[in-house]
Amino acid sequence: MVVPHKTCRTVFLNLLVIISISHFKKLHTPTNLIILSLAVADMLLGLVMPIEATRLIETCWYFGETSCGLYSIFIAMLLSASLSNLVLIAVDRYVAVCHPLQYPQKITMTKTLISISLSWFCSSAYNTAFVINNGYFDISHQTDVCYGECSVQMGFAWRVTDLIMSFIFPCIFIISFYLRIFYVVHLQVNVINSLMKSGRCVNEGSLRRKSESKAALTLGIIVTVYLLCYIPYYICSITVISSTTINVLTWVVYFNSGLNPMVYALFYPWFKKTVKRILTLKIFWPASSLVNILTEH
Repeated sequence: MVVPHKTCRTVFLNLLVIISISHFKKLHTPTNLIILSLAVADMLLGLVMPIEATRLIETCWYFGETSCGLYSIFIAMLLSASLSNLVLIAVDRYVAVCHPLQYPQKITMTKTLISISLSWFCSSAYNTAFVINNGYFDISHQTDVCYGECSVQMGFAWRVTDLIMSFIFPCIFIISFYLRIFYVVHLQVNVINSLMKSGRCVNEGSLRRKSESKAALTLGIIVTVYLLCYIPYYICSITVISSTTINVLTWVVYFNSGLNPMVYALFYPWFKKTVKRILTLKIFWPASSLVNILTEH
């Protein structure tokens, strides 16, 4: 009964994120647009968890080779899209923290929407090509128990290639940006704190930079949790290891989709406020989308 519980929690929490950002106009920012895209990927992963649980437990696939291929592409696309969104978040926070004056010009809603669309398209195209090129699905043999299983059979060279393209390269990109972000954040926070301790006036720009720094740290936690969940899986995916271990690590990857909203709840005050309004059905009140959820107490 653990899987249904985890599935419901993952879908429900990410749905709350999607409704919050979509409904309240004050949350319509480039950063939140990427968070919305990440929540969509996480929610869709939550929806396919029951299918994945059945596939892993019974090792049976009753729906034919075509549906197996489409299912494999869909799962891989969602996992890839999640990482692509984290790359976009890293770029967004890098510009916001390290080049704050250029942020309004460089990061706009239109550019962010285009970037998100391209990331989903590239994830779909890459994983479609990957599954087709490794298109041997082990569902051809009939047994007394069931009709095969749905799994992409790929050689060691393809595993290493996918590891580099789908994980190592994006992660190096993300980590490099965040190391730079944390360095700049450290300098900015020290300067602001020293000004406040000395009794000097801290202008609005300094307070905004401190807010951007806090947002970067929060999103950095999301990236760290993601890496901790995914690194063991990708390391074991290229080594000879028992199917039980790889199945456990696979579920660790899936459960990561339900962790991100918890981070939002812990570190984003606006998320707690929007959830309260959603659950009390206040979002159906007239002009509820215009409420300044960021300053509301």
